[in-house]
Amino acid sequence: MPTWNAGPLLDEVLASITAQKGVVFDELQAIDSGSRDGTVERLHKHGFRTASIAQREFDHGRTRDRGIALTTGDIVVMLVQDATLQGTDWLANMVAPFADADVAGVWCRQIPRPKCQPVLARRIRGWPGWGEGVTIKKLAPGKKLEELPPFEQLFLCAFDNVASAMRRSVWQRFPLGPRRFGEDIHFGKRVIAAGLGIAHQGGACVMHSHDRSAWAEGKRTFCDHRNLRGLFGLVGIPTREALDGAILHATKEHLDYVKSLLLPPAEEGPALRWTAEYVKWQCWGQYMGAKAGANLPSPEGTFLRLLGKRLERGIG
Repeated sequence: MPTWNAGPLLDEVLASITAQKGVVFDELQAIDSGSRDGTVERLHKHGFRTASIAQREFDHGRTRDRGIALTTGDIVVMLVQDATLQGTDWLANMVAPFADADVAGVWCRQIPRPKCQPVLARRIRGWPGWGEGVTIKKLAPGKKLEELPPFEQLFLCAFDNVASAMRRSVWQRFPLGPRRFGEDIHFGKRVIAAGLGIAHQGGACVMHSHDRSAWAEGKRTFCDHRNLRGLFGLVGIPTREALDGAILHATKEHLDYVKSLLLPPAEEGPALRWTAEYVKWQCWGQYMGAKAGANLPSPEGTFLRLLGKRLERGIG
């Protein structure tokens, strides 16, 4: 688990980890990036070992690789500091799909926290939409990943290190870093291309969501879609005309959804204002992120690379 100034919520997360029954964690390891709020002390209280790095050294892939290297188990579980395991059988459910020898990694459902913005809560509950059973994704025999349309590639390779597990032997073949962003989907792409499988465990979930500004959500979307263009060639909003249409359509759809919830006026007004801003920055993030992911050898490409370095700062 990578940590940095996790705050009081960490107590809830750690309690959910130590509450597991039957199948339990053999080792608990955190990599902390210079916390000053008692995070390290909380970790130690709940049985975690910790290693420290300077905040400037944090890299989503390489930092996790360092943590994994400090453990010894055949199955490695990756968590984040603000995802609360649901149920005392979470871990038992997560390791069950590894009974299939071809399964390289397992990830699970997420549910939003109570104060999550309505449109975000709906998105979290709906992704990836495979229900509560176990879904194993593999390439069809004789198929190559790059032969599939971009969206099919994404759904086939989807993997999320908010709460996941992987075989150590597979990690040794496909380490996560160095990778500033999207180390999980990058791992998913490589193991699927190698003919292995990824399991989604719908019978396990964590509570996880963020209380970000609409602008912060847009920055993350930019990074997501820059990554998806580079990995799969995925372009959701290809032109400025399509961008204008997407903002117009999505604004109406999302605002209508919020209104349908019949929230109290004191909640509805702020939610509607946040949603309108969210749609705008989500669409711009998709459009500009995909352009940046093309990595163009031109002045425009240089500008987008510099923009990306600025926008990815602080993205967790």
